[in-house]
Amino acid sequence: MNTSAVIEASTGRPRRTRCYIEPMITGPLIAEIAGLVGEPARATMLSALLDGRALTATELACAARVTPQTASTHLAKLAEAGLVAPIRDGRYRYFRLASPRVAQMLDGIMAVALENRPRYRPLSRQARELHAARICYDHLAGRLSVDLTDSLITHEYIVVVGDEAAEITPAGTRFLTEFGIDLSALSSQRHFCRLCLDWTERRPHIAGAVGAALTKRCFDLGWTERMKHSHAVIVTTSGEHGFLETFGIGVPEGTRNGRRGQ
Repeated sequence: MNTSAVIEASTGRPRRTRCYIEPMITGPLIAEIAGLVGEPARATMLSALLDGRALTATELACAARVTPQTASTHLAKLAEAGLVAPIRDGRYRYFRLASPRVAQMLDGIMAVALENRPRYRPLSRQARELHAARICYDHLAGRLSVDLTDSLITHEYIVVVGDEAAEITPAGTRFLTEFGIDLSALSSQRHFCRLCLDWTERRPHIAGAVGAALTKRCFDLGWTERMKHSHAVIVTTSGEHGFLETFGIGVPEGTRNGRRGQ
């Protein structure tokens, strides 16, 4: 609480007045989370969890190149802050991102970090695979997802209503239902249909409950497969035909590496 002195007209003497200032709480909160995420080993472990899978402390320690003891200390801090959630399966303990909001935060940091940097085309095979198609928590990202989103917008199955929001049209409801997605069954505990800025393409891809449902459907149909030890996604032969016939989009070159015929 701050006080300031003013001159009282009737007496000419200073009069003490109280000036109330609302406490600033957002700065310290941002600093706390930024400090946790900004530590290199913790940032690497969080990145390793971005594809939505749960990993053990040992696996995360290997990803961050730290000892298991150090990894456990980092994970305890991340769990206390609500950034990761521990999961027990018998005698094994796994960790995953605590919520889609954490994934959105990490993806947002990547988008901001790359926004003013020169665009560059990755040359390594792994970088090309991630650029072409990958999993971001529970939905597709990369060139494949951006093309898929463009197709949905072009056919007026979704309409953009803001920088990060989209709505399903009646035609889109019919199309997604025919594709095998029950929109009425999607979770109401998260954004229904949102647009997420893709940090490699720098254009939006579809996320939220609808994006997760589309991704799951593509896996269920055998159109896509996860790559081992990577966030990257493989498009199968049937997926190549399916994306072309259903959405009118081709398959990015990087998704074909190591592809198995279906």
